[in-house]
Amino acid sequence: MKDLKKIALVCYITICTLLIASCSKDDEVTPEPQLTPSEVLASTAWETTSAKNNKGENVVLTDANVSNFVGFAYFKSDGTFTMFNLDDSPKMRGDWSVPADGKTRTIVAKNAAGETLFTRVVDITVLTKKEFTYRIYPNNDNKTVYFDIIHTPTTHKEPK
Repeated sequence: MKDLKKIALVCYITICTLLIASCSKDDEVTPEPQLTPSEVLASTAWETTSAKNNKGENVVLTDANVSNFVGFAYFKSDGTFTMFNLDDSPKMRGDWSVPADGKTRTIVAKNAAGETLFTRVVDITVLTKKEFTYRIYPNNDNKTVYFDIIHTPTTHKEPK
């Protein structure tokens, strides 16, 4: 009889353990899918929120070295972009690309007729869903002097 009670107790403990262990958690977090650098850039609208120089010092956005790079940017998944100044006036539009390694961003600015105005390639220093930073060099022959243009996501609607 003692053996039967021990066997019944072991069975009961085993069943309880299995039931508890098999319960799934309702609050499990599903990992976000890994996005390519192009998908990250196209995932949100961006606003220039700050700039830093090569010494790590903050640079005001009205500084002549960075003011041309300030505004709202809308990179679409079809490879086109529009940019606006902070007062919503049009800045430029055209085509954009980021290679799979995410190290650079290229924009090809175009006029209303679709003719290329200029092409600019910049080094990307940060590209996450929370920050997009690229580096500009006032003199391409001197890589020791640079400015990092820092953007963060914005809910600002694209002006029409």
